[in-house]
Amino acid sequence: MREILFQYESVNPTTWAYLSSLLVIGLYFKFNRVWSVRNLDILLIIGLSPGLLMVYFGQQSINIAPSLPLIVAEADPLVPELEPAVQFPDQAAAALPTEEKPPPTRQELLQVGKTLEKAGYIWLFCLSALIVIRLFLDPTMVRRPMLEPNLTIGGMTFITCALFIFLMTNVIVGRPSDADLRGVREASKSSPEEVEESLRHFGPGYRMLLLVPRIPTYQLAQQGEPTDLATTEHITVIVTKTMAILANLALIAGIILVGYRHFDNVKMGVGAAMFYFLLPYSAVYTGRIDHVMPAALLVWAIFFYRTPLVSGIFMGFAIGTLYYPLFLLPLWFSYYWERGRGRFLIGVVATLALLALSLALTSSDFETFLNQFRAMFGLWLPRDEGYTGFWNYYFNSNAYRIPVLAGFGVVSIAFAIWPAQKNLGTLLSCTAALMLAAQFWHANDGTTYIAWYMPLMLLTIFRPNLEDRVALRVIGEGWLKRSRSGSKPSDEEKQAA
Repeated sequence: MREILFQYESVNPTTWAYLSSLLVIGLYFKFNRVWSVRNLDILLIIGLSPGLLMVYFGQQSINIAPSLPLIVAEADPLVPELEPAVQFPDQAAAALPTEEKPPPTRQELLQVGKTLEKAGYIWLFCLSALIVIRLFLDPTMVRRPMLEPNLTIGGMTFITCALFIFLMTNVIVGRPSDADLRGVREASKSSPEEVEESLRHFGPGYRMLLLVPRIPTYQLAQQGEPTDLATTEHITVIVTKTMAILANLALIAGIILVGYRHFDNVKMGVGAAMFYFLLPYSAVYTGRIDHVMPAALLVWAIFFYRTPLVSGIFMGFAIGTLYYPLFLLPLWFSYYWERGRGRFLIGVVATLALLALSLALTSSDFETFLNQFRAMFGLWLPRDEGYTGFWNYYFNSNAYRIPVLAGFGVVSIAFAIWPAQKNLGTLLSCTAALMLAAQFWHANDGTTYIAWYMPLMLLTIFRPNLEDRVALRVIGEGWLKRSRSGSKPSDEEKQAA
């Protein structure tokens, strides 16, 4: 950011967490209804920040550790000091040496990072469990009082645009490190065995999305000299930054349009978009395509819910690129059961077939295509090693993770019959709940993919009463039924004649 704004100093994520929390409370907290569900939702969302920051700073410490010496002799004048560019997390400052002590060793900083990361995942898992319960209970809440944000729509629009510009500027100037480029370098592997190994490591989903580089948006992740990039890597980074900006733009536009079109209140849509960009999570992870793009696709699937074919297309892209929205199909298909199920199914299947065809056209051989196809649909047994995140530190065995997966599958299927009559509010809250619940058994950094559910959760918080938005009311008959109904009067006329 210093390259664009004169003498600009980036705000530390911890500092931004405090500032943004105060802003969120001031803008959204209902002081005249202290014991309202809205205030509980706000506190739950704010409560995610400490765990997220502990995970983030722990990972940064672990990434910095390899650049430090294994052993530093105490009071040795020949040992050079750490480079000034190396900055350590505020949370780890107490564990770092003072001026009288030698710099930290690799083992010391690695231990600090692991301790922070472990504590952060415990925090996130506990808070996420409370949020899942809240979202599952949302369909039972009949009364939805209109509680608008404590700011005019003009002020919210200005703040939202300003936040978007600053966050996207961070994406533009972000310099990926070697760890951020691991995925794109994995993509250069050509043998089917290496392709399968990399796909299993990065998790199920569309290969091109899984292996794109991660764009850091905070200075701590951009220390030292810039990583030397090959020409193809440099082009890939530029394309990834462009995709990240467009995905964030699509996400914010979708949130606002849902408020305008389906809530009949654009202020609520702008308020939800501003809330999302105020979160410390957004300041850190806006450059992660695997976070933002699935969120944008799901929001647009909600926006086009009255057009089952188009909604099915967006859902198909979400399933094909991320895999986990596959578990949303019982919920969505049940919503469209009385009207629109055929069109929705056609949209999903056609999109998945198109993505599978793209894999076939870009694969060097059939075995490579088969591995990528299996990765897109998760057609393999859950791996029992190579975890990152919670499962790496606690219960590092499929004996514990598979029961969680089985329970999630049962809950997903249960949404086909509960609630019996589904409306737009049900789609919002239950889609968010399932996308969050999927992370409890996700082998890679589970519960940190907040974008998968947060936009839909915010729309759930700000939504009005949507009990009348059922399929029979808002979805028109298909062209085939209309043509049949159009031909029927002519037959009656002939009989009458």
